[in-house]
Amino acid sequence: MNDSLVTALRKLRLSGLLQALEVRLQEAAGNNLGHAEFLELPLQDELNVRQQRLIARRTKAASFRDTKTLEDFDFSFNTSVKRKQIYDLASCRFIRESRDVLFVGPPGVGKSHLAQAIGYQAIKMGFLVLYRSVFDVVREFMESEAISGERSVLSRYLRPDLVIVDDMGLKQLPRKSGECLFEVIMRRYELRSTMMTSNRPIEEWGKLIGDVPSATAILDRFLHHAEIIPIKGRSYRLKDRACKSTREG
Repeated sequence: MNDSLVTALRKLRLSGLLQALEVRLQEAAGNNLGHAEFLELPLQDELNVRQQRLIARRTKAASFRDTKTLEDFDFSFNTSVKRKQIYDLASCRFIRESRDVLFVGPPGVGKSHLAQAIGYQAIKMGFLVLYRSVFDVVREFMESEAISGERSVLSRYLRPDLVIVDDMGLKQLPRKSGECLFEVIMRRYELRSTMMTSNRPIEEWGKLIGDVPSATAILDRFLHHAEIIPIKGRSYRLKDRACKSTREG
């Protein structure tokens, strides 16, 4: 491969094509490929590289706590989690239809793993995703209110195709939390999808938020088109701790 070609590819920022071109040239010579057949191969290499970079950027921007996948989830440990239902969500049809999803169950049963795994799958399918714990949401809105930047914070929550709000019910939320959550849910209602996880039943959200009217308004909109997925069973974290103790013992 001559230097002028390498220089041209670098100027055009075709690094994916450049990386694979030598191999593709040998492949073309060995298989007597026509010009069009050969050209398609390095161009596809470039597209693949660009797609992987896009996924990496969007994954970083989503701010997942951990990058989880459905392949890593142990469906055999907790049979209350229906594989078909989860993979149907992973098809992202609910995002295309602007529907919402709520995972409800005790701590450790895999709610956050599933939410983040579905979010990661959504990114791979071309959707914009934002992940936040409920405490992050409230903190960001309260900080923005103090510096008069609420509109810019709100736009960050309205832009993504899917917003994941994790950890509802871990502990009591600060005062005015209901107003922050209501603003996000109301503005996204029937326009974009929202996924939430909760450790407590929805009947207790008024107590958690400290504002029954706000909780009622949030649930009225959020549950209107939502798929509710209750999860029961043992904690994965306790299982892993028990296995570790057994090995050490």
